[in-house]
Amino acid sequence: MIKYAVKYLKNTFVPLKGIKEENECNSDLDGKLVLVRTEKGEEVLKAFLVCPKVAERFEKSEKTPEAFEFIRVMTQEDMMIYEEIKKEEVTSYFKCKELVKKHNLNMNLVQCRLTFDKRKISFYYTAPERVDFRELLKDLTQVFKRVRIDLRHIGVRDESSIMDGTGICGKPFCCSSYLRKFESINVKLAKDQGMPIAPSKISGTCGRLLCCLTYEYENYIEAAKGMPPVGSTVMTPAGLGKVCFIQFLNNSVAVKFEDGKIKEFDKNEIEMVDANINVDIDDTRLNHYIADEKVDARQLRQLEDDRNSSTGNV
Repeated sequence: MIKYAVKYLKNTFVPLKGIKEENECNSDLDGKLVLVRTEKGEEVLKAFLVCPKVAERFEKSEKTPEAFEFIRVMTQEDMMIYEEIKKEEVTSYFKCKELVKKHNLNMNLVQCRLTFDKRKISFYYTAPERVDFRELLKDLTQVFKRVRIDLRHIGVRDESSIMDGTGICGKPFCCSSYLRKFESINVKLAKDQGMPIAPSKISGTCGRLLCCLTYEYENYIEAAKGMPPVGSTVMTPAGLGKVCFIQFLNNSVAVKFEDGKIKEFDKNEIEMVDANINVDIDDTRLNHYIADEKVDARQLRQLEDDRNSSTGNV
């Protein structure tokens, strides 16, 4: 049964294999940095003890990643080499950035990663369109000799997922903690949930719509059943009025009357009627959020743009 795993890209747990626990150093790997062999080469990752119940599900699941080969626990000498590699990654990042500028390429360099065995160096970048980096690659091979160079195009959502960070909710990014697949998201989801249509409030660090807009959407759709649509005329205990706003989660409806007053009622207290009354509900103040940003159609299209949003090429 799987006993240890490591956290890899986007906080994916990957099982470890090849651990011989008769060695005292390998008897307790929980929380230790270990050297493992991945598809990219030798990499340094943190090991975690896997709960037996989780291990059981790991064994049965068809989605469990292929196990990484355990090499050894990081020694003092390994840690010194690792620190030098981290410094080298920073230096390499800026060298590559200079070459990108030299060739005037429309690409944003995100990160540089060098394997522990220094056999492969990966440069991650975002770009709005396809980039011809053949000349850049020629220059890179002159700078980084005897190293395999990987120029990897990723999406803006992928960029946020590998850089980590904290969302407006105060918690770590979903994409860098547990979200494995990006869903297609549009502004309609925010409108249906009564959210303010302002870029700063419905978009994430990646500049795209918040992934969490999809989490509760089905609940809102379910709650909307039996609710009168905005603009419909209803009979309330206070008389005739028009629905101007709906509070889905507490089953209440805001109704505006001819005198301009707005009152909230439980959906069971009102009844739709076929009548026409002189009430104008086209007023931004009727929304519980006052828009503090000027939003145009181009901005909304950009928030919804899924092209190059995620490549899964991390």
